[in-house]
Amino acid sequence: MAKIDELLEEYAFLDADDRYRLLIELGRALEPMPDALKTDATLVRGCSASVWVYPTRAEDDRLHFLADSNAAITKGIIALVLLTVQDRTAADIVATDIEGALAPFELTRQLSSSRTQGIPNMIALIRATAARYV
Repeated sequence: MAKIDELLEEYAFLDADDRYRLLIELGRALEPMPDALKTDATLVRGCSASVWVYPTRAEDDRLHFLADSNAAITKGIIALVLLTVQDRTAADIVATDIEGALAPFELTRQLSSSRTQGIPNMIALIRATAARYV
């Protein structure tokens, strides 16, 4: 989780507008998700914007997630969530306190409720995916 800790240090010094820009940049930096993977099966329910998350599993049992959204801020949010779990084992992901890792970012204070309402669903989908592999 070093990457998220480093990001938090930067985030803490930014004003609200720059925090939005940082989230948008995080979303832009996501690995491209092929349109063929953006299906009803990979859609995260309960988000105001469309969010898709698709897991892949490496031979060493690490999970790698592809994700995308049709909204720039939401894409940045899913990118932030993925920083807490990307390329970790399923058991590590299940044991990770994703909400705790995201809490210092105070997203619910920084963003509107419509932007953050889907975060628990994103996390639940990632946890459920990891649990299937444990």
